[in-house]
Order: sequence, then structure tokens, then C-alpha cells
Amino acid sequence: MIPTDIAAVTDYEPHARARMGENAWAYIAGGSADETTLRWNVEAFSRLKLQAQALPDLRDVDTRVTLFGQTLAHPILLAPTAYHKLVHPEGELATALGAAALEAAMVVSTQASVTLEDIAAQSGAHPLWFQLYLQADRALSGALVRRAEAAGYRALVVTVDAPVSLRNREQRAGFALPPGVEAANLRGQPQPPVPEDERAALRALLASSARWADIAWLRGFTRLPILLKGITNPEDAERAIAHGADGIIVSNHGGRVLDTVPATIEALPAVAARVGGRVPLLLDGGVRRGTDALKALALGASAVLIGRPYLHGLAVGGAVGVAHVLKILRTELEIAMILTGRSTLAGIDRTVLWPEA
Repeated sequence: MIPTDIAAVTDYEPHARARMGENAWAYIAGGSADETTLRWNVEAFSRLKLQAQALPDLRDVDTRVTLFGQTLAHPILLAPTAYHKLVHPEGELATALGAAALEAAMVVSTQASVTLEDIAAQSGAHPLWFQLYLQADRALSGALVRRAEAAGYRALVVTVDAPVSLRNREQRAGFALPPGVEAANLRGQPQPPVPEDERAALRALLASSARWADIAWLRGFTRLPILLKGITNPEDAERAIAHGADGIIVSNHGGRVLDTVPATIEALPAVAARVGGRVPLLLDGGVRRGTDALKALALGASAVLIGRPYLHGLAVGGAVGVAHVLKILRTELEIAMILTGRSTLAGIDRTVLWPEA
């Protein structure tokens, strides 16, 4: 049952907080260090103003978008987030059911708490993409890719911005996975040896981190479209294309990796200018309204991804909560398109934004 006072996706947050302990909430809600970028991701959208259009001559609004040969009903995707069983006992199975109900593409995390095969079985014919953390052992990375291919996943999303992180909120809460929650796709993998000290641990982590050569290897390993997630630097966008990326997700990991980097909506224009339409751009980070999606599309994105909002919906209402979050955002996007005079996503450009002096 969805609480009757929920009208916007942000209304889910206090209800979700009331259903979670400190451990889960620190993981889901927290960001890096002082969580400045976490706040900026949301605040930056409010600084962009929209240009309304009176008496638009519209008969319908079409939110369909085609990405990598896949036609999606709308441009709002579920970003990869780990350990959904932290917030709901059915975990990613409930998330997948809610996504399918609203015809939303779901990006499944390497660190999902349900296997990628079980999630695919739940989703049926609805589109799934697989998020890959490149592993130190290429054989393990390759095995994950082959499993995703066999299960019918339609794209790979490679996270490239998180070799290390510093999350003080998790530290203060003493975050640990509770019994029964694990990275199900990595079940049975051997654990690396315990380093003798912190410096040795850091060196071991850096030694096993992915490099650009790993992207080139992956491009030769699979025929699936490859998107790199975690690009905010235009130079990195250029390197991504040079190494075979089919798409780029402008992302700062939801403010969870390097604090005080810009909000993703602030980084998007420069990346879009550098890419020049050669590959599709997507954006995540801070999307809380349909107007946020409209602004991202106006600045060069083809679609957006949401993370925390659907986890809040999952915590409160399971699959129904996830579907409701998506429905709210899609409805808000349609309303925003009508009020700015745009009948299709292709018609959304910078002219929907109020010109700055």
C-alpha cells in the first residue's frame, strides 16, 4: 500500500527512512566525505530555468527513445545500485517487476543481491542492461559478460569512476552487510589475501584497478553495446570513444566517490560538446523531477537514470513502489513537454531553457 501523502518521488524518502535501520540508510543515502557533490547533484537542476510556451499546437506527447537498436517507452532508466535486499526482502526481483510494469530499462549491478539470471527470468522480455565492475581477473570479468549475454542482457554498463572511495557516513554507522545479503553474482569467488597493512592494501587495490586497456579488451570480447559510466571530464569522453565505447553515462556515482566534483548536469554540456553526437549520452545523479529529465535532454542527454528515488520506492512499496516512482517521473516529463511545446524527445533542445543574460 502506497502512503496517501505521496505525490512526488521525494515524498518517498521519509517513509523509506522510517523503514530502514541506520546500517541500510547509511549505505543507501550516504555520499562521499562531506556529501557536497551529493547535494549539488540535486541543487544544480533547480538553478536551470525553463522557457514555457503558450498555446502549444500539440495533439499527443511521445516519450519513446531508441538506444542501441532498442526502443524504450520513455527515457527514464533504473541506474545500477547494489544490494536491493538491504531495503526489501525480494530485492532486485521486486525492482525488476516494477520496472517491467512501467516499461523501464533496468541496469543490473554486478553487486546485485539476486543473480543476474534470476532477475532476467523475472523481467521476461523487458530490457535489461548489465553493469560490470571489471575484476582483477579478466577470466572472472569475461565469465560475468558471458552470463549476461546468455541471459539476454542487451548492453554492458562499465563503471569507471570508483577504484577507491571514502564514505564517512558508512564509517560512522559501522556499515556491514547483514546475514542473507551478498553480491550474488560473485558467490563462490575466492577472496584476495589479506594485506599486511593499509599501504599494502592500497597498492593491491590500485594494481587490480581497471585501465583503458581493459576497455579495449572488453570491446574485442563482446558484441554487446558498451557504455562507460562515470565520465564527467570531456577528455575522458574522448578516450572512451577511442577505446570503443558505444555510449557514455555522465555520472559522478551519485556523489559517492570523489566529493566536490561538479554536479552531473553541470558537467553534461562540456561532455556533450566534445562528443558531438558521435555516441549517445545518458546522465544520472540528482534526477528527482520530470523537469530534471527535460533539462538533461535539453543539454544533450538521450536519457536519464535514477538511483535513490526507486530504492526509496522499493523500501516503501516493493515492486508497486518502484513502478509508482517511474510513473510519477514519466507523467511529470510529459507535462513538462506539453508546457514547453515539445511533442517528442527529438524536439527537446536548449530552447526549452530560459536564456541566461
